[in-house]
Amino acid sequence: MRNYTLLAFLFFSLSNFAQIKGTITDEKGNPLPFVSVFEDNTYTGTTANEQGQYQLNVKEPGKNKITFQFLGFKTQKITISPDSKVIVLNVKMLEESFALNEVVIDPKNNPANAIIRSAIANKKENSEKTSRFTADFYSKGMFKVKDLPKKILGQKVDLGEDMSSNLDSTGTGILYLSETISKVSYEKPNNLKEKIIASKISGNNRGYSYNTAALSTYDFYDNTLDFDIKLISPIADNAFSYYKYKLEGTFFDANNHEINKIKVIPKRDKEPVFEGYIYIVDDSFAIYAIELDIKGYRMKNELTEIMTLKQSFNYNTKNKIWSKNAQTLYFKAGVFGIKFSGQFNYVYSNYEFPASFAKKTFGNEIVAFEANSNKKDDAFWNQIRPIPLTIEESSDYNKKDSLQTIRKSQKYTDSIDAKNNKFKVWDILKGYEYKNTFRKYSFEYDGLLNITSLSFNTVQGFNFNSGFSFKNWNEEKGKSTSLSTTFNYGFSEERFRAIGEFTHRFNTINYATIAISGGTKVAQFNSAEPITKFVNSISSLFFKDNYMKLYNLEFAQINYNQYVANGINLTGKIAYKQRKPLFNTTDYSFFKRDDIYSSNNPLAPNDFETPAFSQHHVFKANITARINFGNKYISRPDGRYNIKNDKYPTLFFSYEKAFAASTKNYEFERIAAAVQYDLSLGSKGLLGTNFRAGKFFNAENISFIDYKHFNGNQTHIGTSDRYLNVFNLMPYYANSTNDSYLEAHFEYNDTGFLMNKIPLLNLLKSTLNVGFHSLAIPDRKPYSEFTVGLDNLGFGKFKLFRVDYVHSNQGSIQQNGVVFGLKILNVLD
Repeated sequence: MRNYTLLAFLFFSLSNFAQIKGTITDEKGNPLPFVSVFEDNTYTGTTANEQGQYQLNVKEPGKNKITFQFLGFKTQKITISPDSKVIVLNVKMLEESFALNEVVIDPKNNPANAIIRSAIANKKENSEKTSRFTADFYSKGMFKVKDLPKKILGQKVDLGEDMSSNLDSTGTGILYLSETISKVSYEKPNNLKEKIIASKISGNNRGYSYNTAALSTYDFYDNTLDFDIKLISPIADNAFSYYKYKLEGTFFDANNHEINKIKVIPKRDKEPVFEGYIYIVDDSFAIYAIELDIKGYRMKNELTEIMTLKQSFNYNTKNKIWSKNAQTLYFKAGVFGIKFSGQFNYVYSNYEFPASFAKKTFGNEIVAFEANSNKKDDAFWNQIRPIPLTIEESSDYNKKDSLQTIRKSQKYTDSIDAKNNKFKVWDILKGYEYKNTFRKYSFEYDGLLNITSLSFNTVQGFNFNSGFSFKNWNEEKGKSTSLSTTFNYGFSEERFRAIGEFTHRFNTINYATIAISGGTKVAQFNSAEPITKFVNSISSLFFKDNYMKLYNLEFAQINYNQYVANGINLTGKIAYKQRKPLFNTTDYSFFKRDDIYSSNNPLAPNDFETPAFSQHHVFKANITARINFGNKYISRPDGRYNIKNDKYPTLFFSYEKAFAASTKNYEFERIAAAVQYDLSLGSKGLLGTNFRAGKFFNAENISFIDYKHFNGNQTHIGTSDRYLNVFNLMPYYANSTNDSYLEAHFEYNDTGFLMNKIPLLNLLKSTLNVGFHSLAIPDRKPYSEFTVGLDNLGFGKFKLFRVDYVHSNQGSIQQNGVVFGLKILNVLD
């Protein structure tokens, strides 16, 4: 009943509107894109599209003037005729004549500097005026691609049939187009409540757009703006440390406000800064407009070439508030000769500025979709959409929407699947997938020859993995099921192993998931697997360093995981484990053939006969809680999507019990906790921290497998993005314990704050990392490490490398070394 009432209200409201539409051009007849159009002294407004076309719904036409505002052109106010429901009003705008009195620019008395200082001094007052509001919100997002090849590095580019069919023969076209209409309540600094009443994705009437108001809250009254890293606002408190300014002229708007056009010039090219223009109102020193560029390398995103952010503000003479009415974010990116572009348009209208909000206005739910918000028809959108579609956008909607029914039909999906499902002899080696799109299931064979299937260790020699998997899914209900089996064969060991796993996710509300697995495999003594198969293979075959230590595990296990409350996730596990020791079976390597590998016993690397433990079995139960405070979430009809609140740390609590073991001594209990937190230092970087602690009970004689093992590194190769859970020079099993332990990791990344200021080094466009790692366990000297290095190293657009110098200390033992970070190795394993 509530939905019918809302629809009736919308219909009644729209029937009392008059629609003004037309095209806005310059004096030569060229269309002007993204011109701000609004009713004078109201917050009813819109913006023109790329072709200069606009449409504006107004109440009581004739009683208010319509204002046309565009940077570089004179603002126009036009009174509309009251005698029609649809009014065509084409507007020709004249270029603004900027005035700049003849002055001698004294570096100590730059007029632009005085204006910026006043803007900084008044920004708190100006920010307060719009710190609390409700508004209608519209967003439109589009991604395009140009020159997309059919293959990259020999691999076929698969965007899916829906996307691929929208590209022309040159690989050019729109990949994604969507719109939303919503009601927004906002309170600075971060209280947001958005109710989406209409959502539209081109070619997908079941989809819900990801365009939300949360993605549009770029506020230049703040000191920094978040673009993955913190960029410095041109009117930040410390802006003069980063920018130079030039007053390029002044003009008067339609309300006789004097507007200063100020060029924003970075002092240093590689720092996290904007460049372009900021327009400041002379009397209040409020922001009139923003027209700023962001270079990709300045935000440490080499794939992005440039982003352009434009904002326009309008003024209400009744409450004397400048409020943002339109924003455009445009970007260009590219890699491998492929060019991507995207554009997001946002329109705020019908502002209200309440003195306060009711206590329960804001909560953890920041975005909610109304039922059937994705079912609105074309008549609704044509009436309420504030920015007219361009010819290209209309064509994309018409083409994709008309093809949607065909593409979702069984006849069509079966024909596409039949084409893709053809089996070739080569698939025996490289792998094969059979897919039934209509019935929503797939079958996959992993193949025998791929980069992750073959590896080497001294227990199995060369060994390969392959396997089969079956998947079934239902997007509307959020359910998915998978059944897989993995086979492994070691050539030197001459042994075959296999494991199987069944996983079922019940929904995408609390993400309840059960997994049942079992079989036989080789496992590292440290279940966190600190050394990857790829790195161990290289280390062994090239340098004859076999750091990976393995045992045989036969197991049966059940896992269950779900969110039990907002921000609280519980995981329970119970497993039966049969463990057997293993020994080296090969001495093969490419080089150093006269050298000898260490044994497979991590406690005695020179003992090739004594195992690290006796064969045994044990049952183990574990429960782990992960707690994120202040979690926010987006509610959609097809699921709930959690958003971590970075203001608070993440806590982990775990309890583990081993019982019913073949040897009573192998039974024990362990409790553990961890705190992880990233402290943002604004423009000065990010401090990551990770504290972990635990305590064993009744564990004096447990198996070495069940000790707490720490993530050491003896290969001098780093494989993770950050080193917040690793000791870079510590031997893998030198400090394993069955008692209590406390480890602490700190890593500061300057995000360029320091590196951007150092001549020559700033050409690397890298970031500085400084770290400290410490481990304390009873009856042993503490272990500590200090690290300093450079991250974000690489060639061109590919910044995949990192180099760190490490100094470690444990009692009288000190080490120095260099760790080379190869982030791509994460993918290979």
